[in-house]
Amino acid sequence: MTPNWKGSPMQSFNRPNLHRKFIAFVLATSIAITGFSAVPARAEDDVAKILAGLAVLGIIGVAINKDRRRTRTVVDPAPVHPEPRPLPPQVSRYDLPAHCLRFFPAYRDGKNLMGQKCLRKNYQHVRALPQNCRVTFWNGHRHKNAFKPRCLRRNGYRIVRR
Repeated sequence: MTPNWKGSPMQSFNRPNLHRKFIAFVLATSIAITGFSAVPARAEDDVAKILAGLAVLGIIGVAINKDRRRTRTVVDPAPVHPEPRPLPPQVSRYDLPAHCLRFFPAYRDGKNLMGQKCLRKNYQHVRALPQNCRVTFWNGHRHKNAFKPRCLRRNGYRIVRR
C-alpha cells in the first residue's frame, strides 16, 4: 500500500483527476453550445440535437462515475488479536475432590495419593492432570495408577472438600 501525502500507511488518499473533470466540462459545454447554432433549423432537428446532447452527457456521467469507483482503494482494518483474560483466582477446574486422597500402603512404604479411579468418577478433567505427577505401582495384585498430591499442588491444583 502506498502512503498518502501525510505519510500514514493506514489511510489511503486519492486526489481527483482534475484533467478528466476539465475534459468532461469542456465536452459538455461544447455539446450544449452546438445546440445554439447561428443557422435557424427546423424544430425536429433541434429536438434531435437536444436528445443527442443529453445522451452524450449521460454517457460521460456514467464514465466519470465508473472512474471514481475504480480509483477508490479499500483498506482492510488491522486484525485485532485480543489478549486472553487471566483466570480468576479460584477456578473450579483446578479443585480436586478431597475424598480421592487415600493412603496407599504399597507405594513406597505407605503414602497418601490421589486415586485415579476415584478421580475419573468425581473429576471431569482427569486427562488434563500433569502426567509428571502420575505414578504407577504394584499393589501385590495388579498395577495401580495415582497422582502425587504435592506435585499437583505445585502445578496449581487444590484439594478441596465439597
